[in-house]
Amino acid sequence: MAHIVRKGADLVHRTPAEFEGRSSGYTGDPVVDEGGGSVQMGFRVARIEAGGHVDGHVHSFEESIYVIDGSLTVDTTEGSHELSAGDYGLIPVGMTHAFRNTSGAAVGLAEMKAPLPRARFGFDTQFPPALKAGPALPIDVRDPRNRYFGHIDADSMDPALQTQDRLARSASMRTALLVYSGITVKMMVDSDLGADLSTMFMVQYEQGGFAGAHDHPLEETYMILDGEVEAVFDGSTYRLEPGDVAWAGVGCVHEFRNAGDGRVRWLETQAPQPPPRHSYRFARDWTYVADSLARETGPR
Repeated sequence: MAHIVRKGADLVHRTPAEFEGRSSGYTGDPVVDEGGGSVQMGFRVARIEAGGHVDGHVHSFEESIYVIDGSLTVDTTEGSHELSAGDYGLIPVGMTHAFRNTSGAAVGLAEMKAPLPRARFGFDTQFPPALKAGPALPIDVRDPRNRYFGHIDADSMDPALQTQDRLARSASMRTALLVYSGITVKMMVDSDLGADLSTMFMVQYEQGGFAGAHDHPLEETYMILDGEVEAVFDGSTYRLEPGDVAWAGVGCVHEFRNAGDGRVRWLETQAPQPPPRHSYRFARDWTYVADSLARETGPR
């Protein structure tokens, strides 16, 4: 299977096998995993109920998290951090961490893992002695002691609002927006934030925004947050709305078009990290080469 599309209403939340007896009120849907054909990444849409927790644990993979809604306390060996909607973070390979929901409402989060967690190795997760939890502090991306966390919101995606004071609030040094063809991209988790194996970023399409058919030498996951998008994966067309998740494997030819009346915004992840060159292979470019060669050589 070269791609996966899951509607938000069809996601099934269960306690992940590796956290049975090691968590309370923690459930998720493993949208992207070994069973779905991935070989590079895992992507889970998770929820932690009010008062819920996940015991301290450590992975042999890199994990990036994004808080969809609610408030989450993340305990690490470097301290405790309070994450709210729009906050995100990187958990490097080998860093012990735990989750707590001390708020009065459930918290929703997206979890991206690279390389792929393997069921036959206990999902590459181990449980060291419990962390000593300290007072949880909100994310302050201006503080250079904050190494692994950031925040993004709708204003972060507006080219007209990229003033000097706002740029200072980006956790990544790549503060400039990439804007092209009605599309805006803002990096979140990348090598500047300490990631080695994956990326996480936000994508926004204006009305009429369109990305033509292309593929990559890497895997991608897309979680729709706002608006409606028409997505084509290897010739199959889907209409994606908030809460829906899709995945494209290596070589899956895909394209996107804003299909609604407003902006489209989604969270996107990649694994492995894109190479310095040729991370995109656009069908139009190689069709152009084929047509050019045909004109040069003539009919056979």
